Amino acid sequence: MKRIVLASILLLAFWGCKEDVLNIKIRYDQIQGLEKGNHVVFERNYIGNVKDIFYSAEGKYVVDVVINKAFANAASDNSEFFIIDDPKGNNKKAIEIVTTRGGGATLENGSTLEGSTKSANDLDQIGDKIYEGLENVRKGVEEFIESLGGISESDEFKRLERELKDLAEQMTRSGKSVHDKIQKELLPKIKEEIEKLRKRLRELGRDEEVEPLETQVKKMMKRQI
Repeated sequence: MKRIVLASILLLAFWGCKEDVLNIKIRYDQIQGLEKGNHVVFERNYIGNVKDIFYSAEGKYVVDVVINKAFANAASDNSEFFIIDDPKGNNKKAIEIVTTRGGGATLENGSTLEGSTKSANDLDQIGDKIYEGLENVRKGVEEFIESLGGISESDEFKRLERELKDLAEQMTRSGKSVHDKIQKELLPKIKEEIEKLRKRLRELGRDEEVEPLETQVKKMMKRQI
């Protein structure tokens, strides 16, 4: 009788543990050094870990992941799953969950989905878009001022503010290597382009209009990981 009771308690404990986590599988073409036990990260919170990794007959790496049920909503059909450097800077990898759009249905236990990959050139492409946007604003200063009364009201300027905000969020979410690349390579060049825009505006007595962009960049340059 005691054995039956003990077995029942263990069984209930087992199912209780299972219910405390969301278990999903993520398929990748490459795992970039990801290992069993590595973390799952969402907005710099550690919310789970890699339970197992195996190579499938279809030629894919299948990563078995467990996520704390308290953060289950982070894993939705609007989420992407990237392999990144662990934000702790411990020379390990991690899986980062990024929600691309608000809401979305939470993934069911046992779901299998495709992982996402970030090109090594992604950050450079983001930088190029920002440089191009600043150049477009600088070239069209007179037009913006004449038609709108100020460049800060232009669609191009607002787009720049959004792109800088997105870059800041990526900087916050990502590991040390990405953080350092943004801070040491991208931001100095962006700051230089903003100064060119300020110089052009100064000729028109409107250089204060570039301050929102400068403030964003200064905050990012001071941010510590």
